[in-house]
Amino acid sequence: MICTKNLSKHFKNETAIDYHDMTFEDGKSYMLLGASGCGKSTLLNMIAGILSVDSGSIEIDGVDMSLKTQKERDKFRIQKIGYIFQDFKLIPEMTVIDNINILRLEGVDTSGVDEILAKLEILDKKNKKVKHLSGGEKQRVAIARAIVKKPDIILADEPTGNLNFAIGEEVIKQLVEISKGKTLIAVTHDERLSSYFDYVIDMNEMTGGRRDV
Repeated sequence: MICTKNLSKHFKNETAIDYHDMTFEDGKSYMLLGASGCGKSTLLNMIAGILSVDSGSIEIDGVDMSLKTQKERDKFRIQKIGYIFQDFKLIPEMTVIDNINILRLEGVDTSGVDEILAKLEILDKKNKKVKHLSGGEKQRVAIARAIVKKPDIILADEPTGNLNFAIGEEVIKQLVEISKGKTLIAVTHDERLSSYFDYVIDMNEMTGGRRDV
């Protein structure tokens, strides 16, 4: 379970975002919906430990991650969190399988990758270079890379942001299906996808907006 308490994040332009307390239950899927700038991606990055917490806390399974060092948060993310970035973070000149197997450098066992690629309907793209894939195919590779480490938590930042609605809807359906049994938190601005999630959180209502500090 993930719990945020009295959470806020400060920015270099001397503004801050304050968050209402939130709880994300194990094995459930959540859509974070809201306008650009309302703090959706910032929250995701704090949960992942990429950004530090300026005040308040984020507890994961009862452990206050905001008290951990950056090295400890990075280790936790590698071991327990699958992160799907909006811009994919793939290496274009490498093949699909090589983009996933690079996780072995972090000690990740990628032996189940073929089954995951098959579920995402891109097993036939396994040996193609990423630069030759469509946007939807690249997004599926990013999902496979996040799932293969068997994480307890999956975070997805605008997973359909670069796709048209029809392709994006199919990607979300596959993401939710392949994430069953795990905690999935996905950031999006497209409320048409809300029916695929267990819970929808309107982030416009969950923050106090930006304030001067």
